[in-house]
Amino acid sequence: MSEYAAQTSPILLLDLALLTLLVVTAFSMMRVRRLFAVVMLSGIYSLLSAAFFVSLDAVDVAFTEAAVGAGISTVLMLSAMLLTARREKPVVPGHRPLALVVVLITTAALFYATIDMPGFGDPNAPANTYVGQAYVEQTPKDIEVPNIVTAVLASYRGYDTLGETVVIFTAGIAVMLLLGAGSVRGGRKVKDPNPDEPVALQSAGTQEQLEKGRAP
Repeated sequence: MSEYAAQTSPILLLDLALLTLLVVTAFSMMRVRRLFAVVMLSGIYSLLSAAFFVSLDAVDVAFTEAAVGAGISTVLMLSAMLLTARREKPVVPGHRPLALVVVLITTAALFYATIDMPGFGDPNAPANTYVGQAYVEQTPKDIEVPNIVTAVLASYRGYDTLGETVVIFTAGIAVMLLLGAGSVRGGRKVKDPNPDEPVALQSAGTQEQLEKGRAP
């Protein structure tokens, strides 16, 4: 086949805008100390990711991200906030440079891995010359489902989809058990740490609160 030349399309501007919003949202989540704001920003991040997947024609992944990331995960995190403080504990000094180095190395590795990736929409890419082409040709013959994505998820990958559903259901049940829904632990009074209070005093207050919780 001839060499494929990627063309710039108006959808590229939308992709760049979504990626910019994703980066801004991620940095906002790192700067905010209110847990409620972090949960809301994580839901916004999931919705932006879903919109980005739609622009890449991955509607099935976008639907999963919107339902699980922005829907179920947000509800579970809001439920978990009922049993904890509303503000993040003060950051321990000295850990930020190491975390920044790890993030920069991981980012550089991911960017390096994208160099050998084929162009977006390249018909000569391996996914389009064998697997994707086989699905397009064989789906109408093997399965009487007009939508190829639905046929792949519900038939070709039926057991995989069932496994994903079981994992999500099990995770939801585990979170409910950890939250102690309906038990005497539910609704326990918690105290938000004061950002102006020294760390030693906050730790002492937390220890005192734990001892009171253990008392009969």
